[in-house]
Amino acid sequence: MDTKDLLNQTAVTEFILLGFGDIPVLQNIIFLMFLVIYMATVARNMLITALVVADKHLHTSMYYFLGNLSCLETCYTSTLLSRMLVSLLTGTKTISFSGCLSQLYFFCALAGTECCLLAAMSYDRYLAICKPLHYSALMNTRFCLRLAAGSWLNGNLATTIFLLFISQLIFCGPNEIDHFYCDPILLMELSCSDTQLSKLVNHILVSIFTLPPFLLTTTSYVCISATILRIPSTTGRQKAFYTCSSHLTVVTIFYGTIIIVYMLPKHDTLRDLKKVLSLCFTVLTPLVNPLIYSLRNREVKEALSKAVSKYGFHKNMQRL
Repeated sequence: MDTKDLLNQTAVTEFILLGFGDIPVLQNIIFLMFLVIYMATVARNMLITALVVADKHLHTSMYYFLGNLSCLETCYTSTLLSRMLVSLLTGTKTISFSGCLSQLYFFCALAGTECCLLAAMSYDRYLAICKPLHYSALMNTRFCLRLAAGSWLNGNLATTIFLLFISQLIFCGPNEIDHFYCDPILLMELSCSDTQLSKLVNHILVSIFTLPPFLLTTTSYVCISATILRIPSTTGRQKAFYTCSSHLTVVTIFYGTIIIVYMLPKHDTLRDLKKVLSLCFTVLTPLVNPLIYSLRNREVKEALSKAVSKYGFHKNMQRL
């Protein structure tokens, strides 16, 4: 089919997100489960963001990155789960063409930004533990701002380039996407124009935003582990290893599932598995990141305690 024939085809104005099936009982259970997850994720991440902004004791590089990550996770979860919850509640599975591209843009931009932020956070921990004498000089305010701004800029810039290729595709046939969000691979499969270049760009961008950050993160934690082994206190070693292993586990799940979903060859038998694995980096990591990275930290607990005490004091004064 040549270009003129493609342009003469009726353009697709909306897509159908098939989600997790069409069983009413299952839909209700999934809705309640994801509603609880969504509320918990947003509440935790917004709490951390508010504490980092409000408490001066948390104005350090580590919590600066955590604040950025929490803000990102709030937007990331809202981009995907809010649309899915509406679909499960109302039974409406259609999404407009522009709505699909908008969701795709925010999903890809935020996922790319998170890949960069997680790498920056691991490098920050590497400098703090392995280079403590040089930490203040190396991880200064300007450098932190550059790392954070670069993460956001790279994620948005790469996604803009990818969307330019997607926007050139013509959709004139099937409009069913067997997923709970506008997955870029499945979206390109619905196009009736040549998608080889778009798929190549997608593969290159996914490789750039997952493999180097993952290797940097893994290398950082290997160096951190080697430094921890030299800690004389057994309790100190156990605590440090527990923290690092928790961080590395979550990071591995995030990077690993993205690599499996978007870099492994297409296979129909793996489609359902990839849909389940997508829940790991779209739902699981935003839910557990606040708990793993900050809510267990002593400084965050103290900041939360101060905030609760201050709020309780003002509330009692207002009653008087």
